[in-house]
Amino acid sequence: MSNIVEIKNLSKSYGKKEIITNMNLDIPKGKIVGLLGPNGSGKSTMIKLINGLLNPNSGEVLINGLNPCVETKNMISYLPERTYLNDWMKVIDILGFFDDFYEDFDLEKAKEMIKSLDININEKLKTMSKGTKEKVQLILVMCRKTNLYILDEPIGGVDPAARTYILKTIIKNYSEDSTLLIATHLISEIENICDEVIFISKGNIVLQGDVDEIRQEKGKSIDALFREEFKC
Repeated sequence: MSNIVEIKNLSKSYGKKEIITNMNLDIPKGKIVGLLGPNGSGKSTMIKLINGLLNPNSGEVLINGLNPCVETKNMISYLPERTYLNDWMKVIDILGFFDDFYEDFDLEKAKEMIKSLDININEKLKTMSKGTKEKVQLILVMCRKTNLYILDEPIGGVDPAARTYILKTIIKNYSEDSTLLIATHLISEIENICDEVIFISKGNIVLQGDVDEIRQEKGKSIDALFREEFKC
């Protein structure tokens, strides 16, 4: 199977409000894919459906040919847009939690990365800056050895220096056998690391393809194309 994710006729609504509308999408293996769209476009809902955190109203999601289940959760390392870690936890406690919970978590690698950032392993999250918290959470996600990494707005709300570190960490720890899906509205920051991009608007896929091919065909950068498409 050449695709890690297959989405077929997928729809999701909350009450009368439709968020995802009859979506069809294949995400290939071994690629860095940018999921690009303005706030409210359906990025986070789509990601939650892939993770099995939401159930569709119709259609299906397949991860390596399987519907979301316990087995597929082991194939996905997910960084949500909002932290799910408790502020009172120390870094060392969080590392131990991940090591106990995930068989594929590389504890020693995580410790080395924490040390390289000069972060006190006994420091609590609540005493950290937003950028440092983001770095800790990214390390946790990227230190798993899995098939699909999903990062929801990993560089949103942090300063440029933190963004640079985060992107370097992603590239350095990304396995070429795995797929990396990055959801963001900060296109210029990730354009040069993506193999493919997906434009999503109002729950629909409006563009998908190879970054270099799209640039050549459209005669402009992905960032410029995004701004034109979404008038931003």
